[in-house]
Amino acid sequence: MKGRFQMVDIKETVSIMDIDFLKVTKNELMKEMLLPALVNGERRFIVTANPEIVMKARQDASYRQAVQRADYTIADGIGIVKAADWKGEPLPERIAGYDVMRNLLQIAEEKGYSCFFLGAAEEVNERAVQEVKRLHPNLKIAGRHHGFFELKDDTVLEQVKTANPDMVFVALGLPRQENWIAKHLDQFEKGLFMGVGGSFDVLAGEVKRAPGIWIKLNLEWAYRALRQPARILRLMTVFHFMFLARFKK
Repeated sequence: MKGRFQMVDIKETVSIMDIDFLKVTKNELMKEMLLPALVNGERRFIVTANPEIVMKARQDASYRQAVQRADYTIADGIGIVKAADWKGEPLPERIAGYDVMRNLLQIAEEKGYSCFFLGAAEEVNERAVQEVKRLHPNLKIAGRHHGFFELKDDTVLEQVKTANPDMVFVALGLPRQENWIAKHLDQFEKGLFMGVGGSFDVLAGEVKRAPGIWIKLNLEWAYRALRQPARILRLMTVFHFMFLARFKK
């Protein structure tokens, strides 16, 4: 696309434990913020934050600083939406990071933008990219790299920089993915950088996403816990977040 795109600067946010969440719908985020940034060749950092990310940021000052560097922080978790309701500053909806990634891949294929896939195990990363190619045969794949590397390893950084992608999807899990982006963001002139957690596992077929009815009822977290019993311990963090958000002012 030629020319510059008029940005619609939506700045209204709600602060939840020192993390500012955008009061936007997914449609507004895509059309009024991310697409214009792509068209204008700008650099943006997107955090899709759930209660676990907020609690980690609450406990870890360096991680909190990394998350606070984000240009756009969106509510990827019904717990965040509930916390905003309790503050009397409601968010319009939950915005699933996986859905944002899928929308961005569609835009990239249609508009000719390139994508880099960083993270997960080598075989998972490879299968995820193969699935992306199947779903989006005309997508430009700038490159890929597994997630088993030290954050201080600049060879991975140089690989991403050389690829010069328009979008970088970082599946390193928290806190590594936000820390990696925050540490290296200034070394790029353009690009959307987004932590996507376990999204490569879903694309690769390692993890099955919840059926639509579970998502519609805001019970995706429960479905994941039932499918992956190891996640039940992580629910304790979510319950702690909900307690603090409801009763600690």
